[in-house]
Amino acid sequence: MLQRLKSFLAGDESAQEVELSPEDELAAAAVAVFVEAALLDGGFGDDERQIILQLMTERFQIPEAEAAALVDSAASDSEHANKLYSATRTIRDGFGIEERIDVMEMLWQVAYADGVLHDYEANLVRRVAGLLYVQDQDNGRARKRALENLGLDDSE
Repeated sequence: MLQRLKSFLAGDESAQEVELSPEDELAAAAVAVFVEAALLDGGFGDDERQIILQLMTERFQIPEAEAAALVDSAASDSEHANKLYSATRTIRDGFGIEERIDVMEMLWQVAYADGVLHDYEANLVRRVAGLLYVQDQDNGRARKRALENLGLDDSE
């Protein structure tokens, strides 16, 4: 499974021939969006990496070793091509509205993982919310829940 997910993230031609389960495809799309958010502030710190690994293991039930390999693959592949639109389309088509709001909460957790929301990260989160058809109010509530989960103050 891990090799198929890595191929999907890399956009390999052969990955299109291999059928991923809907859950695997959604997990791969989610990790691509999370890593994109983590890289936007110019670095990919341990805090961001740990949040993404936690989200992948807890919410998508991916074993930690496989999650780490997926994160590494997504981070190296992001240098080659921006997969934001295809990843969000996969999430939008595969998840209902409540699940998409959960994805937004997870994305906020990644964006705030280092305790600071950078302008590029805020812009990406807004774009992703639009691409996932998540209303501003729902996105705002997802942000507040993410801050609570991280133990951060909601001073914005």
